[in-house]
Amino acid sequence: MRIQLMTDSGADLPTRLTETLNIIVVPLYLHFKDKQYISGVTLNLKEFYQKIEEYDELPRSSAPSPNDFYEAYKKVDPSTPIVNISLTKGLSSTYDNALLAKEMLLEEEPNRKIAVINTRTASCGMALFIHEANSKIMEGYTFEELENHLNDRVKDTTTLIALKTLENVIRGGRLDKVRGTIAKTLNIKLLMRASEEGTIEVAEKVRGDKKSIRRLIEQIGEYTKNVEEKIIVMSHSNAENRAKAVLDEIMEKYPFKDSYLTDMGPLISTYAGQGGIVISFYK
Repeated sequence: MRIQLMTDSGADLPTRLTETLNIIVVPLYLHFKDKQYISGVTLNLKEFYQKIEEYDELPRSSAPSPNDFYEAYKKVDPSTPIVNISLTKGLSSTYDNALLAKEMLLEEEPNRKIAVINTRTASCGMALFIHEANSKIMEGYTFEELENHLNDRVKDTTTLIALKTLENVIRGGRLDKVRGTIAKTLNIKLLMRASEEGTIEVAEKVRGDKKSIRRLIEQIGEYTKNVEEKIIVMSHSNAENRAKAVLDEIMEKYPFKDSYLTDMGPLISTYAGQGGIVISFYK
């Protein structure tokens, strides 16, 4: 059975993963002082950082409207089931709006099959779900089997984050300026993770960038075993060489079956900041 995969721009998808897949991406919006931009469409990462420097502030983000999702669903052949891999409900109304759009369309076309998955993750964590979904489609999973499988996978997903700079968490108000200044003076780095509810929480505070990366790598072994049977996905914010070096270290210590590396889009970079790294894998 052919199943249409869909996601939103909360996902950072590796080219190697998507180049053979027909994935529909519904974008989120970023609002700077001058105007509204479509994340990853009318605003790339270079322009994103230029505008942050120009305005000395972070953009506001907003979810796709229910109508945005409704229009995306409508473009898919009615006989083709849709599985929408959604940005965590813990960070955005994207998931709720995707559900509303599903209900809107089902009122008109009740025979449609649409599943919306609250991944409780973001960025490369969503890429992990895209990979899983495609693998199971290739194995012949039905729509119902795929929906159940992906919902089961949510609780097995680990997403870890290492911030190189605190600039964006200070600018965004998630860390007050006084504490942020002290943390920067002491060279404190934040290690964060996706919580069970799909929010982002501080896991540890580590002094020094090298120590934070070392600790990030150590954490992998605390969350998962049998890595030879699993994949790992990493995204980075404007730091390709740094990310490649970290991923090489990870693969040397933990021989995952495969690894994917991808650029972080403007939306997730709003939270992660320059040099930020996100990794995701199954427990």
